[in-house]
Amino acid sequence: MTELTTESTFDPTKPLINFIKTRDDAEIVAFEISENKKFKLSQDTKCSWINEEQEFTERELRPRIEPWLTSLFQSEHLSLFAGSGLTHAVHYLAAGTGAAGMGTTTFSELASEISAASKSSAACTNRAEGNIEDQIRVANELLRGLEILKDPRADKLRKDISDVLEVFSQSILTSESGIATAAEDTREKAFNTLINFLMSFASRTGTRDRLNIFTTNYDRLIEAGAELAGLHLLDRFLGNLMPIFRSSRLDLDMHYNPPGIRGEPRYLEGVARFTKLHGSVDWVQIDRDIRRVGLPFGAESVDPYLKAPVLKDATAHQLMIYPNSAKDRETAAYPYVELFRDFAAATCRPNSTLVTYGYSFGDEHINRIIEDMLTIPSTHLVIISYDDPLERIIKTYEKIGRPSQVTLLVGNHLGDLKTLTEHYLPKSAIDKATFRMSELLKQRFGTQNTETPVTNPAPSTKVDETLDDLI
Repeated sequence: MTELTTESTFDPTKPLINFIKTRDDAEIVAFEISENKKFKLSQDTKCSWINEEQEFTERELRPRIEPWLTSLFQSEHLSLFAGSGLTHAVHYLAAGTGAAGMGTTTFSELASEISAASKSSAACTNRAEGNIEDQIRVANELLRGLEILKDPRADKLRKDISDVLEVFSQSILTSESGIATAAEDTREKAFNTLINFLMSFASRTGTRDRLNIFTTNYDRLIEAGAELAGLHLLDRFLGNLMPIFRSSRLDLDMHYNPPGIRGEPRYLEGVARFTKLHGSVDWVQIDRDIRRVGLPFGAESVDPYLKAPVLKDATAHQLMIYPNSAKDRETAAYPYVELFRDFAAATCRPNSTLVTYGYSFGDEHINRIIEDMLTIPSTHLVIISYDDPLERIIKTYEKIGRPSQVTLLVGNHLGDLKTLTEHYLPKSAIDKATFRMSELLKQRFGTQNTETPVTNPAPSTKVDETLDDLI
């Protein structure tokens, strides 16, 4: 059986320098965490809102981050891009370890040629080593060449690719299972953190454009979190029993008729558009169609769910895991070209904000779209990440050369999912009562005393009374 090395680089205990750049920061501010859990600016770092020798905590960071993100999240167009860091973070919260990584594998046929070509492909994107995606891409290209030459080695390579995809899909399901079978208390805390994270973005009023969620992950963690949160995801799949991918999505949406008002439908809240740019472990290509099978979250194997008659005894080779395309070689880019078109259309428009979480900027085809987005002056990019081991984030920031359009929150404090949701992301419910309460507080109690600033005030009796009035 083919073996896959999937060692994770996620290590929450590793000390890291944190980088922040928000609001009017002209340069990146670097700070470190001291032994007493307080923060201090790194050497040779200048900052306008903290003295060089001064220690600070979340109390000083929150006013720099939360109001700024709240403003950006209410942009006309908002998109969230989730990389593998999100899966690692939730897996660590639930099971105490990181999820399976994107390692490499060994082919039994033409192994040296595939390895050399995958490393060369990775070098073109500033990655030191190739990963399994590079290897699958190279193996498929090589298989096509052998088929053209009618080389007998094609049959063995085709089986190799199928075995590799089966082992890879198994590693994805193992990561899901690690979350699903974790201890109940830690699993609930992990999912609650994920729900708060998603709803911080999705809690947009019905008059705003829908949140767009994009991911390169093959697992179904976002779908599981959205289901628990009651967040309805709209994608290109239509149908109930075995949804089929449609190129003509027709911008379907969800509306409702308010009581007593006819002919004036309103947008239903709690709805987001969802796109998996690299495919999914439950997508299968059958003839010219791509279908989504009913694979439970954390299932032990995908094989039993490929035995349905309509799937015609499909194998792992037909799983739509980027950049695999088992059939229809002339349209090998399908459906990925449709998905990337959605990504470009959602982000590359005026008054758009894109937030990346757990993405290391290792995919040039994605980076190119982000760079094109930032050529529009009214767009903004927010980068949130637990670490930057290969400095691709910083290099991308410098390459883009548009500091006023980029916000950075990088490090083991700022990028920690639990800390982020508890201290720095906007509240997950923005409704009319909130704004009414704010206006009533201003009218009844005046402005806050500027001599005693309060970053995160505890609820007072007067506030409770005001809330009672609203209810």
